Amino acid sequence: MMIDVAFSVRGETLPPAYPFALWKALLARQPALANIEHLALLPMRTAPGRGEVILSGRSKLALRVPEADVAQVSELAGTAFEIGGRPLLLGNATTRALQPYPTLHAHLVHSLEEETAFIASIQSALAALGIEAPLICGRHQRLADGEQAVQGYSLVVHDLKPDASMQLQGVGLGENRFLGCGVFMPYKVISGLE
Repeated sequence: MMIDVAFSVRGETLPPAYPFALWKALLARQPALANIEHLALLPMRTAPGRGEVILSGRSKLALRVPEADVAQVSELAGTAFEIGGRPLLLGNATTRALQPYPTLHAHLVHSLEEETAFIASIQSALAALGIEAPLICGRHQRLADGEQAVQGYSLVVHDLKPDASMQLQGVGLGENRFLGCGVFMPYKVISGLE
């Protein structure tokens, strides 16, 4: 069973491609994170700024991990980082159990394919998981920090049965979940779409 471990954060801004530097900083502090199966960094709630993203009082840093790894990940509480030259302090850790939402959204699912091939790949991946549900492909996106880059599409999967919703949130889709790719979160209700 997967659990979200969320930390309050203190900081003002981060670079737009912060996941690269953040993952590197997390690994430097706790190298064992690299060995946690299906670990995912959830996208942080931010607002766009000029050449940066702005953190708010509601911003959280959250990692989705197996229940057995919650205690280890929670040890990151109180850690201070420098992300792209900007300070970030993790506060206390709280846990959130995943809930079976019928509609899930991934901000970015990694893919080098054009849209039609991407949709076919996602349908195959869902079928391999035993999940039958309609999907909506969003816009193409690219996340780059000058040295590394990932690209793909946003994706909504809807009309999910409870077991399928929990499974998709637990394992995600595609590569680079440690950068926030292929991580599914609850989304506004979409149903009955053709």
